[in-house]
Amino acid sequence: MKKRQGKAVSNSLPLSCFVYAAGHQEEGVCLILQIGKYQILLDCGVDNLENLSREDLQNLDFAFCSHAHEDHCRGLEQLHQACPQLPVYTSEVTAKLLPFHWLDHGNYTLEDLSWYKTLLWRSPFNIAQDLQIELVPAGHLPGAAAIIITYITPDRSYRVMYTGDFSVSNFQLVEGMSIENLRGLAPDVLILEGSYGTVRHPHRRLQEKQLMERIHRAVVQGKNVLLPLPPIGLGQEILKLLRSHHQFTGRDLDIWVDSSVAFACDVYLELLSQFPASVQNFAKHQSLFWDERICPRMRKIDHNFTYIGDRKPKVVIVDYRSNFLQYLQSESEEWLILLAEHPLEYLSPKSPKLDLLQNLAYITTETYLLSEHSDGRNTTQLIHNLRPQHVILVHGSLNYLLELASLEELRNRYQIHSPVQGILVQLPIGDRFVQPKTPQPVYYEGELNEISGEIALTLPQNISNDPRWQHIADTGIIQARWQGDELIVRGLSQRELLNTNNQARISSDLDCCNRCQHYSDQRCWNRASPLYGFKVIPEGYCPVFEAIAEDDYDN
Repeated sequence: MKKRQGKAVSNSLPLSCFVYAAGHQEEGVCLILQIGKYQILLDCGVDNLENLSREDLQNLDFAFCSHAHEDHCRGLEQLHQACPQLPVYTSEVTAKLLPFHWLDHGNYTLEDLSWYKTLLWRSPFNIAQDLQIELVPAGHLPGAAAIIITYITPDRSYRVMYTGDFSVSNFQLVEGMSIENLRGLAPDVLILEGSYGTVRHPHRRLQEKQLMERIHRAVVQGKNVLLPLPPIGLGQEILKLLRSHHQFTGRDLDIWVDSSVAFACDVYLELLSQFPASVQNFAKHQSLFWDERICPRMRKIDHNFTYIGDRKPKVVIVDYRSNFLQYLQSESEEWLILLAEHPLEYLSPKSPKLDLLQNLAYITTETYLLSEHSDGRNTTQLIHNLRPQHVILVHGSLNYLLELASLEELRNRYQIHSPVQGILVQLPIGDRFVQPKTPQPVYYEGELNEISGEIALTLPQNISNDPRWQHIADTGIIQARWQGDELIVRGLSQRELLNTNNQARISSDLDCCNRCQHYSDQRCWNRASPLYGFKVIPEGYCPVFEAIAEDDYDN
C-alpha cells in the first residue's frame, strides 16, 4: 500500500485529492476526493486494487465512472466485488457500455446494468441533504460525463468539478462539451485531463478530411489500409466517416471489421436513441454500420478470414490488442498501416509488434491525427471560462502536463497542481493565493553558427534523452518562426510532411476565425465568445462561430 504524501494545510473544510493513479504513461486514472465528511472515488482505471487499502475502500461513500474507456473503468468489477454495497454513479450510455469490458460477448445484453446507478444529464441529484451531484456531457465518447459535486454547509457551498476525458469539439457520434453551459460555474476545484499539454491541433473537421484523403489515396494506389484501434470509440468514429464521407459514399469498397470492434458497433446500434439527432437522422436512411446493399460495404471478419482471397483494395479495422499481423501475410498485396499520431494513444510506431514489419517492402507505416481530447488551446479556454481556484491536471504524458501547468496565463490566476501517483493534494479554499511549486521545463543551451550562407543549430546530446526527441529524429526536419523577439524552433512530424499542401492554406470549408464575421484585425469582436478582445489565429475556432455571408468572400 502506498503511503499518502502531502503537507498538512490549515483548512476549515477537509478538502483534498489523493492520487492513486494519475493517468501517466500506461496507468489509468483513479482518484479519491475528500470533501467535508465524504470520500468519493473518481474513476477506477487501475489493473488491481492493491494500492487501495481496506480502510480507504470502507470509507468510500460512492464512486463515479466518467466513461467506458479502459483507463477509467477497468478496475470497477474488482471494486464491486470488494464493496458490493458501494453505489457507482454514471450516465445511462456508459452503464450500458461498461459490461463490454468484462462480460462474455456472447452473453452480453443491455440489461446487464447490475450495480450501476444511472443519472440523467444536467439533473442535480441529492446523495444526502448536504451533498449534491450533477452530470454534464463531456464529449470524447458517447456517454462520457463530467461530474459537479456540491457540498453544502451553513456558511457556504463548496463545489468540485471532475471532467474525466473531455473534448469541446463535435465528433461524428457525440457532441462536444458545451463551454457555454458551464461558463461562470466557478468551482473551488477543477480536476481535468491535460492529455495534449500545450499542443494545438487543427479543427476536428480538417483532421477528419485529411484522414479520409489519406485512405482515399491509398485505395486509389491499389493498397489495402489497416487501422489498429481500441474496440470502443475511435473505431466507430472512423467507420461512420467512411460510411458518410463524399470520397467514399457509393464506392465499390469493402471495409472489414474484427470481432471486438464489430461487437461494440452492435452495442452502439442498440443505443441509437441516446445519440445526437444528426446521427439518428442518418440511421433512418441507411444503417450506421452493417448494410451490404450500400457501398462502401461494411462486413464482419469471420474466423476463416475469407476476405484474404479478394485482391481488391480494402480497409481493415482491428482491435489494436489483437494479433493483426495475421492479416498481412500475403506478399502479393501492398498494405498501409495507419497509427494514431500521439504516442499515448494505442499502438506506438515503436511498438515491438511493428518491429517485425520494418523490413517488409510491401508494408508501409504512417501516422495520422484524429484527436480524441481537447488540445492546449481548448483546455485553457475551459479553465478560463470556469474560473476555479484550484486546478488539478491528470491524464497524459507528465512532460505535457508540466508544460501546461507552467503556462503563465494559468499560474498567475489559479493554483495549479500536476501530481504523480501516491501524492495527497491539499486544497485550502479562500486562503492567500500561494502557487504550488511546479517543476519547470528543462531548457537546453546550444550554439548558432553561420556556415557557407546557412545557419547550423547545435544542441547538447542529452536533449535526445527526452522521449519526444524521437518525433523530431524520425524526420530530421525542423521549422522556425519568429514570435515577437523570440525564435521558435519545432520539429515536423511525418503527418505534417505528408500534408504540406493542405497546411499551406486554410480549407475553404473550415469553420474558423478567418471565415467568421466577428474576426477583424487579428482579434475576435464577438461579445458572446470567450475569445472576445483577444488576438486569435486565422484557423482558430470557438463555439459561437458565425460564418461570413458567401457574397462577402468575393469582395
